[in-house]
Amino acid sequence: MELTKKEFIAVFKKRLNQKYAIDVSDACNSELYGTLCSLVKSSYSAVWRQTWKDFVKEHDKQTYYFSIEYLPGKLLKSNLLNMGWYDLVNSAFEDLGLDLNAIAAVEPDMALGNGGLGRLASDFMDSLASEGYPVNGNGIRYKYGLFKQRFVNGYQVELPDEWLNSDGGNAWEIRRASKSVLVRIGGHVRLVQEKNYLKPVYEDATLIRAVPYDVGMVGYHNNHVNTLRLWSAEIPESEESKYPTIEDRRQVEDITAVLYPDDSNESGRLLRLKQEYFFVSAGIQSIIRHYKKYGSPIDQISQEVAIHINDTHPAMCVAEFMRILLDEEHLSWDTAWNQTVRVMSYTNHTIMSEALETWTVPMLNEIQPRILQIIAEIDHRFVAALAGKVDGGLIERTRIISAGKVHMAHLAIIGSHSTNGVAKLHTDLLKSDVLHDFYTLYPDRFNNKTNGIAVRRWLQIANPRLAKVIDQSIGSDWRQDASQLLKLIDYSTDNSLLDQLGAVKLANKRDLTYLIKQETGITVSPNAIFDVQIKRLHAYKRQLLNLLRIIKLYLDLKQNPDLEIIPRVFIFGAKAAPSYHYAKSIIKCINETANLINHDATIQDKLKVIFLENYGVSLAEKIIPAADVSEQISTASKEASGTSNMKLMLNGALTVATLDGANVEIKQYVGDDNIFIFGLNKQEVYQYYRDHNYHSLDYYHNNPIIHRVVDTLVDGTIPNISAEGHEIYDSLTYLNDEFFVLRDFEDYLRVQDKVDETYRDQHKWNKMSLINIAKASYFSADETVKRYAETIWHVKQLSEKGDMNVKYPL
Repeated sequence: MELTKKEFIAVFKKRLNQKYAIDVSDACNSELYGTLCSLVKSSYSAVWRQTWKDFVKEHDKQTYYFSIEYLPGKLLKSNLLNMGWYDLVNSAFEDLGLDLNAIAAVEPDMALGNGGLGRLASDFMDSLASEGYPVNGNGIRYKYGLFKQRFVNGYQVELPDEWLNSDGGNAWEIRRASKSVLVRIGGHVRLVQEKNYLKPVYEDATLIRAVPYDVGMVGYHNNHVNTLRLWSAEIPESEESKYPTIEDRRQVEDITAVLYPDDSNESGRLLRLKQEYFFVSAGIQSIIRHYKKYGSPIDQISQEVAIHINDTHPAMCVAEFMRILLDEEHLSWDTAWNQTVRVMSYTNHTIMSEALETWTVPMLNEIQPRILQIIAEIDHRFVAALAGKVDGGLIERTRIISAGKVHMAHLAIIGSHSTNGVAKLHTDLLKSDVLHDFYTLYPDRFNNKTNGIAVRRWLQIANPRLAKVIDQSIGSDWRQDASQLLKLIDYSTDNSLLDQLGAVKLANKRDLTYLIKQETGITVSPNAIFDVQIKRLHAYKRQLLNLLRIIKLYLDLKQNPDLEIIPRVFIFGAKAAPSYHYAKSIIKCINETANLINHDATIQDKLKVIFLENYGVSLAEKIIPAADVSEQISTASKEASGTSNMKLMLNGALTVATLDGANVEIKQYVGDDNIFIFGLNKQEVYQYYRDHNYHSLDYYHNNPIIHRVVDTLVDGTIPNISAEGHEIYDSLTYLNDEFFVLRDFEDYLRVQDKVDETYRDQHKWNKMSLINIAKASYFSADETVKRYAETIWHVKQLSEKGDMNVKYPL
């Protein structure tokens, strides 16, 4: 029986009274939020329980997705949408005089990630549940998120993100103390020969209690709820006496306190390594305990368990799995290794060497000596198996332990049956360059899985105006199946639809202008081009290239205030890692340039620069629907994939891009006429690397425009950047411009002129926008996870694709 609005209102009022002893008219938004979350969670809990029972009923194979980051954002609207309650609740609240948007705003973002890695993991969790796959997440329940970003005098300042202590807390989690496990950190270990195995004897190790907090991942209209399990570090009751002071206790609690502790010092690196082992060990212990509960033979565990290593942070899954099979289950090495390789799979997310983690041997020995022993044995057997068969140099380049360092990506590749990249270009680079040696050893293990996004969240929730227009044109089937968006191509000459797309974009821009005014005090015009670059602040992503063009535009307008250009609002959102000094200097320079431009009346509001603080999922949901231009301008060959490029095109922004990451595939889908491509390509970048013939000073000295723009960093044109300006100036000139900013600058100006010219023809612009929206369907995470499930994990769907009439009981 379908839930009615009248029934919902009655139950909501009753639950509010039970929970807070107040009426609707007296309740604040926090109380209304708490009540609604309580109703939603209690309604899907029976389905959650049944999903778990279905998993074990027929011994269906399950996948466990290990990621050190998750960025789910706010879950209330997502859960309402996936349960089929969104419109009902929205309408009911209107009848009660309540604002669902204001109530949902109470919820804190689950601050469990930094950028694309964590958002991808969360989009996958949504899609895996919505496609009915038995896949559960495994991560860390950080007490504090990455950090809250504030700007003080133009500088980034990091404040604690106490998301769990906010009014909303985490309304979606369930603490499962009975499922706790003990994780051993530090100490010493020696091996004692037993009858048929080596028994490890631990001395002076610290025991940490790992307590799981489970969050339901609700599938879209399909009565399927998976689990995101997040681990929290606590002191075991038996160990209480060892921690007499608050400082002693804090050493344990700090393990799950902060995402990415500062790794610029030894103590920070040790803490990060502890975190990685902690959640890996806790997760794998939990998986094997659950598997054994149902009596399946441990030497056949790969038939029912798959474990996915999302980037190198959980690479110790390989060694920890081996540890349990060897030390606790007493399997032979060969049997344990065979099962480990069959169970494990690995996604590489980068070609940047600094992101391919390594740990020194002494450091790993200090945190987990037994794991180091096992890794050393894996390495020894790997080398022995190749000796005499391949070139000795190849063995040295691919072994796990070399020059006193443990290479975690090598462990993940050797210890798994699949290694995938996240865009075609990225995977090609892994095969041909970054991991070429491994590709020669294991060609069958390498494959590509281009990243995807949760179309439901980034269109239905983030941009309801656009979703409604699409419904009116092609019906609502696209809400279930993103490939249906391709039908929009048939309407590319429908002037009425194109006008509606323009109207939706303008309305979204008006909303963002209001937010910008609230947050910054700056007034911007919704009739300007909204030019957006939102992503982690890193030199290779080249926010600096964008900044130099802004400076060039400003100089042009100062020279000729009557210059006829289409007004632009440049919008940045980005955090820099606390120890990444150069990135923080770029932030300072952007902010001071913004301050100069935004308060210069002589340029007649033709240019505005807005850097919004504390970029995250919820802010992205406000920026992306309003974007006209999507800046995807990383140095070719450096970005693994990108996902902001996909979200922005889905919402009708046109992409200015280098041929990097998934931009290559976006170009293939939309065609050359519906994207703005510029700059060096991968081959040209690598040619510079081979020939060593890039000299940035030549561009500085020989191009008067570049000379003039770069000089503003040091000649006082931009106030208050004396130190930071010189740092960036030196990087572009005397330090030879590592990411080819000056080499690509002139072509970047050319393509931006083309953007201006195209925007003047709104009919053409809207047609290009429509094509981008339609073709974004190719980047649905639903399709991406199918490819993982079918070709890597070999798990089957246990729930049918969504039923629009699915019922969740109150």
